[in-house]
Amino acid sequence: MSLIRVLSPQLTNQIAAGEVIERPFSVLKELVENSLDAGAKAIDVELEQGGVKLLKVRDNGHGIAEGDLPLALSRHATSKIADLADLECVQTLGFRGEALASIASVSRLHLTSCDAGGSGWCATSEGRDMEVTMRPAAHPVGTTVEVRELFFNTPARRKFLRAETTEYTRIEQCLKRLALSRFDVAFTLLHNQRPRHSLRAATDHAARERRVADICGTPFMEQAIYLDNDRSTLRLWGWTGLPTFSRSQADLQYFFVNGRSIRDKVITHAVKQAYQDVLYHGRHPTYVLFLEIAPDEVDVNVHPGKQEVRFRDSRAIHGFIYRTLQKILADDRPQNHLTSLHQEGLDVPRNGSDLIQAASNGSADDEGLKQSPLGLSSASAQRHSTGSMPAQAYRSLYSGLATGLPSALSDQGQHDGEEIPPLGFAIAQFKGIYILSENAQALIVVDMHAAHERITYERMKRAYEQNSLVTQPLLVPESLTVSQAEAAIAEQHQDLFAELGFVVERVSDDCLIVRDIPAILRGSAADALIRDVIADLIEHETSSRIRAHINEILSTMACHGSVRANRKLTLPEMNALLRDMEKTEHSGQCNHGRPTWTEFTLGDLDKRFLRGR
Repeated sequence: MSLIRVLSPQLTNQIAAGEVIERPFSVLKELVENSLDAGAKAIDVELEQGGVKLLKVRDNGHGIAEGDLPLALSRHATSKIADLADLECVQTLGFRGEALASIASVSRLHLTSCDAGGSGWCATSEGRDMEVTMRPAAHPVGTTVEVRELFFNTPARRKFLRAETTEYTRIEQCLKRLALSRFDVAFTLLHNQRPRHSLRAATDHAARERRVADICGTPFMEQAIYLDNDRSTLRLWGWTGLPTFSRSQADLQYFFVNGRSIRDKVITHAVKQAYQDVLYHGRHPTYVLFLEIAPDEVDVNVHPGKQEVRFRDSRAIHGFIYRTLQKILADDRPQNHLTSLHQEGLDVPRNGSDLIQAASNGSADDEGLKQSPLGLSSASAQRHSTGSMPAQAYRSLYSGLATGLPSALSDQGQHDGEEIPPLGFAIAQFKGIYILSENAQALIVVDMHAAHERITYERMKRAYEQNSLVTQPLLVPESLTVSQAEAAIAEQHQDLFAELGFVVERVSDDCLIVRDIPAILRGSAADALIRDVIADLIEHETSSRIRAHINEILSTMACHGSVRANRKLTLPEMNALLRDMEKTEHSGQCNHGRPTWTEFTLGDLDKRFLRGR
């Protein structure tokens, strides 16, 4: 057997570099994070050959003193932690003290810096013997790090590098994540002496939205909802894309915890669960979200590249993220869209006291309301020979929304300034599939089957939730053979199963008995569902499998129970469908993630017909 020996500092640094420095983008990440920790407000990045020949990062942070420069290139040397208490409450991006030493061991590194009141100095390390040489150098307050010939002394690592374009793309994506994490810092990027990105510091909400649009694309911002939710020590804010702006790949998902870009299975599961009811299968949501949490509630020291975290109470984090996103998506209704138009300064009629009075005057006809064949609220009044409803019937129909009938759609004089409903009033049905409606600023086109499907589905969910504990005993209880760990998890979460209508008992170390199931799941494979739920509980400490399976059944029932194509609807039925859409959660998408309505503004139509040119 070989003798035990102590490894040389150079070899240990190169081994550490294998964990920390994977590719050129890893170098960029470590250097820019050091700049951010140093209080930099402007960071310039220069690359040559995808960062392999040169990767240079310059900042205007507080700099490094002359005496600290050699220490900065030694292993396990840092100014960011001093004892175990600091490690348990990390508030900086970098803290391991390995990055610069690891980079220096596999490259030719020049570290030039100047602190306030001092003079500039340059520390150089060539990666062979790890000796650091010092020389004076002119430099403003701040730091510049030049990394040349990456992996020049480790050819086995260099041969695994990809083409220049691929390495540059990874660096660009890394810099985008860093730029999203700090809106208050300006970033520039040059590649082969060509400017690629120039992002100014964003100090207000509008500027932050411009930066997100620059990085994620204007279409994302046009299809994103802004959210900001506080709860005790937690805050979740940012932008989440509408379900209709989903993608085939999870390539537009940015999540930050205390300013650190991370990928966490608990967070990913919470977001996926929030979008579960409104996305096509296989599609991925888009988001730029920021979670702020007390530093002692999250452990960031669980991954060499600091790309993963561990939460002290992951179930609470999961629930907070899920409920916040679920509420935001549920509130995506036509009237909220109209509110955003008001905020943009568009001329949309608003509600007035005379309108409320007009609505109250029409309440005498409320008893004329009846259920239409669609199961929707509609007025009992007959249509005029011209195809329009009497104004009094409209008032009754919309009295709950405190709205009246616009003069353009009524044969009776109305007050000016009346509020038109967000989805307007139906004017026709097209090809037995689409409802054409006009509101204050646009032509609205509604897919009547998709819209009615969502309305029916949400009603069925509410009806089921009111009787969610209705169970059906199995004539012959099902026996499941599982591992001892799975049996223990099932026994520990019996209350969860009971809330969802299951009675699951542990009868031995590795055997479970299912005695009752929800009545709506009769005929389903209960054993496979229970196993999937247990797997979720082990992995995420929570599960939505049962609820998702129930919702899938309700969705199928709603689809079959909704109005079909080529069904001729009367104007009262069409308008009742529009009003129910305005009151229904998730009404912007059907159960399968398809949009239920779209709008064509006058400007859109003018462009199509070349008006004004």
